[in-house]
Amino acid sequence: MSDDLSFLTGLNADYIAQLYSRYLLGANHVDESWRGFFDDLSDNEQVLLQELSGASWTPAAHKKTGRSFDRFAKVARAGHETTKAMQMQAPQETLAARDRSVDIDVDHVDVQRSVRDSIQALMLIRAYRARGHLAATLDPLSLKEGTYHPELDPSHYGFTDSDYNRPIFINGVLGMDYATLQEIQDALRAIYCDTIGVEFVHLSDPEEKAWIQCRIEAVRNRTDFTLNGKRAILQRITAAEQFEQFLHKKYTGTKRFGLDGGETLIPALEQIMKRGGQLGVKEMVIGMSHRGRLNVLSNVMGKPFAAIFSEFQGMDSIPDGVQGSGDVKYHLGTSSFRDFDGNRVFLSLSPNPSHLEAVNPVVIGKVRAKQKLRGDVDGAEVVPVLIHGDAAFAGQGIVAETLMISDLPGYRVGGTIHFVVNNQIGFTTIPQYGHSGFYPTDVAKLLSAPIFHVNGDDPEAVVHVARIAMEFRQAFKKDVVIDMFCYRRYGHNEGDEPMFTQPQMYKKIKEHKTTRFLYAQKLIAEHSVTQKKAKEMLDEVNTYLDEAFEATMNYKQNTINFLQGAWSGLSLAHGEDRRGKTAISEADLQVLGRIITEVPSHFSVNPKIERQLMARKKILETGGKIDWATAETLAYASLVRDGFSVRLSGQDSGRGTFSHRHAVLYDQMTEEKYIPLQHVKAHDRDAVFEVHNSPLSEMAVLGFEYGFSLVDPNTLVLWEAQFGDFANGAQVIIDQFISSAELKWLRMSGLVMLLPHGYEGQGPEHSSARLERYLQLSAEDNWQVCNCTTPANFFHMLRRQMCRDFRKPLIVMTPKSLLRHKLAVSDLSELTGDHTFHRLLWDDDHESLAKPAQIKRLVLCSGKVYYDLLQERRDRKIKDVMILRLEQLYPFPHKILADFFADYKKADVVWCQEEPKNQGAWSFVNPLIEEVLRDIRHKTERVSYAGRTATAATATGYLKRHLAEQAKLIDEALTLK
Repeated sequence: MSDDLSFLTGLNADYIAQLYSRYLLGANHVDESWRGFFDDLSDNEQVLLQELSGASWTPAAHKKTGRSFDRFAKVARAGHETTKAMQMQAPQETLAARDRSVDIDVDHVDVQRSVRDSIQALMLIRAYRARGHLAATLDPLSLKEGTYHPELDPSHYGFTDSDYNRPIFINGVLGMDYATLQEIQDALRAIYCDTIGVEFVHLSDPEEKAWIQCRIEAVRNRTDFTLNGKRAILQRITAAEQFEQFLHKKYTGTKRFGLDGGETLIPALEQIMKRGGQLGVKEMVIGMSHRGRLNVLSNVMGKPFAAIFSEFQGMDSIPDGVQGSGDVKYHLGTSSFRDFDGNRVFLSLSPNPSHLEAVNPVVIGKVRAKQKLRGDVDGAEVVPVLIHGDAAFAGQGIVAETLMISDLPGYRVGGTIHFVVNNQIGFTTIPQYGHSGFYPTDVAKLLSAPIFHVNGDDPEAVVHVARIAMEFRQAFKKDVVIDMFCYRRYGHNEGDEPMFTQPQMYKKIKEHKTTRFLYAQKLIAEHSVTQKKAKEMLDEVNTYLDEAFEATMNYKQNTINFLQGAWSGLSLAHGEDRRGKTAISEADLQVLGRIITEVPSHFSVNPKIERQLMARKKILETGGKIDWATAETLAYASLVRDGFSVRLSGQDSGRGTFSHRHAVLYDQMTEEKYIPLQHVKAHDRDAVFEVHNSPLSEMAVLGFEYGFSLVDPNTLVLWEAQFGDFANGAQVIIDQFISSAELKWLRMSGLVMLLPHGYEGQGPEHSSARLERYLQLSAEDNWQVCNCTTPANFFHMLRRQMCRDFRKPLIVMTPKSLLRHKLAVSDLSELTGDHTFHRLLWDDDHESLAKPAQIKRLVLCSGKVYYDLLQERRDRKIKDVMILRLEQLYPFPHKILADFFADYKKADVVWCQEEPKNQGAWSFVNPLIEEVLRDIRHKTERVSYAGRTATAATATGYLKRHLAEQAKLIDEALTLK
């Protein structure tokens, strides 16, 4: 290095970074003495040069923006001998001094070493920010010690033992301008390697990273709790522990999926709610699996202990007079208000099946609907909280799906707080076999969510990160994860023997003191509580539990959260026809017809779509036959005009998979969107139409839409599968929620599932929506299953979802080829007057057929196959075979079918379907049709079958074979023996 030190003169602390910028433009832009220095820098050191001036968000940087580089030079010149020398300040230089050459009498090697020390120290700091969590003390059982990582070792950066007490310039980082290596390392270990480990450097937003860095480093990643705060934490842990121990003694061996070992969840949740209330949260929707659910129900949600004890004794949790099959106690939900320092927060815990993470998208959908009802545009007032198990969080794909949709426009809720109760085991599977990657929470990194790992035996640390998580969520409206390492004191369900499979872990657990005991001892040692006070807390909780247990014998549930709030005014399903008033006036029809067929004059419509709109407009103005898409659009438009919002989502739902809907138009020049249905004005209340092209997800998106429908009965919520076959990717949502939630949990839904279905030679994954699965689940009036054949019937079916005083899920086998079939059309007049939905449709040619007494065969069918039968019968000029369509398969129209059959007692009866015999509706309708025949004493007691033979796959992949099979089943249905 040369004797000319003018390049150090009078520049601010960011001089080195600026000098490096010049170097990058060309080595000759900097003094030769620095050229070699920069040449030797590693990639990480090059990045860290920019940090020498201090992060812009740190308090030190804001207060000392004019810090002079002379200060750094003086430390080097003095040899870093004293603290006083570290703190010396030289007068600030003017900007003009940047171009002056002023010699500084300083040893060149000392200056370079000081610069190198600063860079290396910053590299060490950065390594702790990125890797410090690996060395944190997270496991209460000490089965997994913190991992040594070379990047956390100062020697990795060239430091030696002699460097530990030399002052190093770090310019405000960690809240210090100068610090010894020992001080730096002590601070880093306290922040990043104690009982909290933080993963945040993967975040893509610099502001979010800076916020977390500042939030944890400024306070050394600790909250200095008040005396009352510490006592409150102890009290809540005491309540949680004693509740579990009470149940363990009273109901030994009974499943409860206890929180034993993870009791710190309770004060953590309370902190989330308390801090949330302070930050404007009005409502929280909680979803969780079994582990700790009873504890949360009682100690957080406020469900009476007597109610829980009565359920352990086998008593019904549903009040008298309310129908329902109920569910086990650790699946149930509840709701309540909690007051936190004057901030009233409404809490609702969603019921959950044993498919542990399936509730995740349901909760998110509920939150979206609640935000809509509140007008909570940015998601500040309604917050979702999801409580997970470690094995399920890593293992269930629905977790990733839910994370994936969380920041999409149609599904965004402003962030979810995820709390993982990390028992470090899944049933009997240890983490090494339960997930790839270091943590079960690694999947959350796909969303760039910050992750706080924390030791559950350090309640103050857990409550501290719970507070930060709530603050982060409110500040950035993004997901955040808390991963609480704890343990499961008993087996998976209290009846299991964990020593069979994890003997070493459970020897350790047996010897390990409870979290309450450890924390109480800590507070006693620091004189925050006395031994007497800790004992009083125990006695108080136990007395309360004993009193509640005594009251159980006389406890009877007499109230339930059912048909309240937004659902007030609605009732249980009733009546036989259940048609509702679904026709619309001709005046409304004309108004709506103009809105859905016109676009702004400046809008450049695709020519093909423009021709469709013009043809549709002519039909609506002059009368005539409308197709499927027109009927559907008019159904949505008329509902919005009646004051009901419409929400449609699915893969490609804006255009429609089969290019038929075109609910969203795109300007051909600018790609600007125009949605005609958003220009429909409601008569008397606000209502909107929204359509969302969903990501390539079935389970999460269907769960989301189902959750939305649970909250808002005045919105027609529809989910459309790209092909009906693909709905099987969401089977858990269908089985555990949509089909059974009203009977299990008394939760109504009006959700509509649109499932494209029909055999057109497109192979086994593009033919069948698996109608048989929905019919197999049909019982106890749980939903409706329809397979419509006319646009008008589809119109009325959609409208009746909202035009009645109750809600039921609706499963629809929607068509593909019928969307443009010349026979699948309806008169415009069928939408007006007294027209309604028909569960059974007559033969279109019934007037030209033989008289009832001369009809030899009644062919019953459902869906598209009707038109194949109709065309073939016309081609053969058959007059003594009548074709009937079951438009609604469930609830089965027993009475109307009996009335019809009564006039055709000489005809045999055939059921015709496209699907294989072991699929479709055959197995479901056969006994029901025969029951009708027996009731009216029809001459035919058995129903014949015409259709494909039983197969393992839904359809053949060969078009020629498909056509042959289709022709055969049509022939069998129409040919009299």
